[in-house]
Amino acid sequence: MDIKILGTGCSKCDQTEKLVREVVAETGADAQIGKVTDIKSIVKYGVMLTPAVVVDGEVKIVGKIPKKEDIKSWLGK
Repeated sequence: MDIKILGTGCSKCDQTEKLVREVVAETGADAQIGKVTDIKSIVKYGVMLTPAVVVDGEVKIVGKIPKKEDIKSWLGK
C-alpha cells in the first residue's frame, strides 16, 4: 500500500503525517508512507487544500486532519 501525505509543511500537515504513521504502526499495515510538499505535485492530484491523504493513488481526504477510524478503514483494518 502506498500512502502519500500532501502538504506544504503546516502544523495540520505535520499532525496528519504523525497520525497516519501512528495508525500504520498500531495496525501493522504493510504501507509505504511518503510526503509530497511541492505545490505543483499536490495540484496534480486535484488537491487545492491541505492537508490531504492519498492511498494507492486515490485521494481520501482534503483540507482536514483525518480521524483514526478513517485511516483504519482506508487500511482495511
